[in-house]
Amino acid sequence: MESGGEEFAIGVLISAKTTLGDEFEGQIVSFDRPTNLLVIQEGVGKAERGERRNVRVIKANYIREFSVVGRADDPLDPAGCVLDLSAIHAREEAALRQAEIEAERIGVGVTPEAQSIFDALSKTLPVQWDKTDIVVMKEVRVCNPYLPENVSGGTSAANERVKKVLDFERKRLLVRVPGQF
Repeated sequence: MESGGEEFAIGVLISAKTTLGDEFEGQIVSFDRPTNLLVIQEGVGKAERGERRNVRVIKANYIREFSVVGRADDPLDPAGCVLDLSAIHAREEAALRQAEIEAERIGVGVTPEAQSIFDALSKTLPVQWDKTDIVVMKEVRVCNPYLPENVSGGTSAANERVKKVLDFERKRLLVRVPGQF
């Protein structure tokens, strides 16, 4: 649908029907003429300040018909925006903690084979890196070249469990990439 200028101006409230039959009302937040994309915030006037609202991004040519219902305040006015800074900081802290946890799972100066073995062990057992050694359950140590005979420490049951998983993973790696390891 071609726009005649003011119809898709920022802040205009419209009632629209799409070519797929959807009907909605909302406020135009943005209109990009080169791509013909409209950003519409639904529920303006109905939602309380700070309440979440739906945002619809739609190509203007998918709007079959629309009517201008009115005009409201600038939807991008910083004075009208509500940000929950404590929630934003909490999400940031959680993301940083998760990134640190994931970074600790990556071995430094180890081969891809060693990393694959570490990843396989970590699926069923608590593991961590100690330089290039893999420490399982804080007691069993797997040293380079990460063969069952390089497993030491811990109880005999824990030691055997690690050897079994290690042997299985090495066989799986050989099948996956023959001759590489």
